Amino acid sequence: MISNAPGSGPVSPVCSAKACRADAVWVLAWNNPKLHTPERRKTWLACEEHREHLSSFLGVRGFLKDVVPLAEWEASRPAESGEDQDTP
Repeated sequence: MISNAPGSGPVSPVCSAKACRADAVWVLAWNNPKLHTPERRKTWLACEEHREHLSSFLGVRGFLKDVVPLAEWEASRPAESGEDQDTP
């Protein structure tokens, strides 16, 4: 499960949008091709309200790779998959 802070244990994931504390329901997988290898995926979490805004932000920069429901993302990833969760 994705947690809000390293070492804090599983908690209810929240949206990565600035000042938003709503429950996350989407995972936006991305990478910056100037900094990351093609297979590396960093993640932002999004609530329904901020999914489009965060997707657009990443998309116009060519960083967005995938948008999937949080439950689907968690079900398809091993617990220690190495993805990095960032805050915008």
